[in-house]
Amino acid sequence: MRFILTALVGFLVLPVGVIAPNPAEAAQTALRPGGQEALVAPRTYAKAQPAFTAKLTAYNAVPGQTDSTPFTTAVGAYSNPEVIAARSRDLAAKLPYGTIIKIERTQADTPSCRFTPVEEQIGYRVIADAMNPRITNTVDVLLNQNKKVWVDGRLVNPALAVGRCAEVSVTVVGSMSISEIPMTQTELAAIVEGGSEVAIR
Repeated sequence: MRFILTALVGFLVLPVGVIAPNPAEAAQTALRPGGQEALVAPRTYAKAQPAFTAKLTAYNAVPGQTDSTPFTTAVGAYSNPEVIAARSRDLAAKLPYGTIIKIERTQADTPSCRFTPVEEQIGYRVIADAMNPRITNTVDVLLNQNKKVWVDGRLVNPALAVGRCAEVSVTVVGSMSISEIPMTQTELAAIVEGGSEVAIR
């Protein structure tokens, strides 16, 4: 009887807004001493969420733009320019490792943001890398420096073509284990658009 009474009082006293956290929406990373992120593999799958606005940049898997191991991401995945993206550390809760995102331009291209020439290379992306702690509210897409794009009559590295976009729309469309990341954009699109349980539950 005492247990039932205690439970009833607790139920009546709790604020309406207090609910148990959804494990699928909980951050999947933890900070090690010194501020480095440690991977906590996602065990559940995220549902589609409303889009949010972020900045967009692009990078190549080369030492000057990453670290001494450019072909390995922060979580130990292969740096595959077909499907990998990084995010700034302040977005860790919104975009834990393994999150699948869709990126769309919300404004017209400008000289500092040329989204259109590389749009077909961006497609869907899996968050599997982190950015310098000084950078905030940014998604950084890994692109293949060997796939040149036309900009102002010149063939240029697609990461250089993108520049820095001050505003893009980022939508979470699912989540997957780092070990399940496919090798091609075609495979990733099939998982997302086909509604495969690997991506969306």
